[in-house]
Amino acid sequence: MTTVGIIGAGHIGSALAEGLARRGYDVVIANSRGPETLDDLVGRLSADEAGTSGSSGSVRAATAVDAAQAADWAIVTVPLKDLADVPVEPLAGKIVLDTNNYYWERDGRIAALDEKRATTTGLAQAHLPSSRVVKAFNHIPAADILTTGSPAGTPDRRALAIASDHADAAALAAEVYDAFGFDTVDIGSVGESWRVERDQPAYVVRQNADELRENLARATR
Repeated sequence: MTTVGIIGAGHIGSALAEGLARRGYDVVIANSRGPETLDDLVGRLSADEAGTSGSSGSVRAATAVDAAQAADWAIVTVPLKDLADVPVEPLAGKIVLDTNNYYWERDGRIAALDEKRATTTGLAQAHLPSSRVVKAFNHIPAADILTTGSPAGTPDRRALAIASDHADAAALAAEVYDAFGFDTVDIGSVGESWRVERDQPAYVVRQNADELRENLARATR
């Protein structure tokens, strides 16, 4: 069974942990305050899984290092200001889904982003040079992750974007999107991932694949 390490247990991380466990993945989740602070979350998700029929995975709490080490692939979903705390070596050689967004009000000013010289996922890839990073789940409200998906082929199915410099990372993100009920629109390289960042037309709006492509094309920098 595949193990997913989730570094960050906020709204996005918690929703992804729940959704992945429902779909048969084993999840190891970490936050910045220690695994003992996640007892309530793990207890709730474990109870939810015990009450479901069919195949389900498990959820346990760990340190960020342990979550990264245990992972077959990982999700980094921390405030951008805490990116430097994400363990590097345990994630080497692994695919990492990056959900980060830049909120200067929370993260402080980052000149490379303010001056449009970098992207948030580019910063994540630079921090994790031996990992294969893909932008995913950054432009959907956490509450929508488990409630707005639909089966493949559903008319007007919601679509989400990905961006990566690594084909296998992009393919995995698309597979996860489909499992959660979303179509995928591939932006291309990490250098183009700004098109789905905060304040762009595609950010946190419900859109099908054609609408998402139109919004990506309308993005300005």
